[in-house]
Amino acid sequence: MPRSAARRDAPAPATEADRWFVALDVDGTIMHEDESIDARVADAVASAVARGHRVTLATGRSWSTTRPVLEHLELDPEYVVCANGAMTMRRDPSSPDGWVQAHVETFDATPVLRQIREVLPSGRFLVELADGYRLFTEGMTDWNLERARKVEFDELLGQPAIRVVATSIDHELDEFFAIVDEMGLNHVSYAVGWTAWLDIAPDGVNKATALERVRGWLDVPLRRVIAVGDGRNDIEMFHWAKAAGRAVAMGQATGEVLAAASEATGTIDDAGLAAVLDSLP
Repeated sequence: MPRSAARRDAPAPATEADRWFVALDVDGTIMHEDESIDARVADAVASAVARGHRVTLATGRSWSTTRPVLEHLELDPEYVVCANGAMTMRRDPSSPDGWVQAHVETFDATPVLRQIREVLPSGRFLVELADGYRLFTEGMTDWNLERARKVEFDELLGQPAIRVVATSIDHELDEFFAIVDEMGLNHVSYAVGWTAWLDIAPDGVNKATALERVRGWLDVPLRRVIAVGDGRNDIEMFHWAKAAGRAVAMGQATGEVLAAASEATGTIDDAGLAAVLDSLP
């Protein structure tokens, strides 16, 4: 069914009492690994918005790689959570770009970078700065590197970072997990991805902390929040959402992630997100 038809035929908007604040992870929830989005999912997002629900994204992605997802979905929320909670963007029609930073958390990543490099001397690194610009070392070829510059490792040190990514091509995922556990990382928040990469945010910062701030700004009752995701960086978001609302794990999530949620849906290949959104009034 065409996207326009989904909007035109949508049911009457939900009443304020039935309106949900919907926080969606991107990769593995909305978007496949090849960055395609199922039409069923896009239509379900459009229909949920047409019914009056507040639908936004809560992702580990940088703002520069999050905005194209919004545009693909024709989604225009008031706030968007990026960089695993370290950056929250606010829609602002008066801004030349249409968006401004609502909240940013930074940290000096020097100690953790040195700690990781000591354990992973052949690791590849990326540091995202508060303005969204990124610095990366040799070998970060699998990442979107727009607004980015290749540097030597020492140039990463002393930067006010919102996010650090460390990867290794020398380790399988289980081995990488073991190495991360042995590091005993302190004073940072981190999550390990599906492959051997480590995503680090400022201490105590995650999707949940940012979404709770947004919930307060929007004055939404906690019982009217729903979060959908599939990764380890969604675990705190699930704990936040299921305190009074709904936390939904995608069907392909690991056991650890499924256990953190209050319910599960189909996999990304089954367009599991569409079923969740269609369950809203």
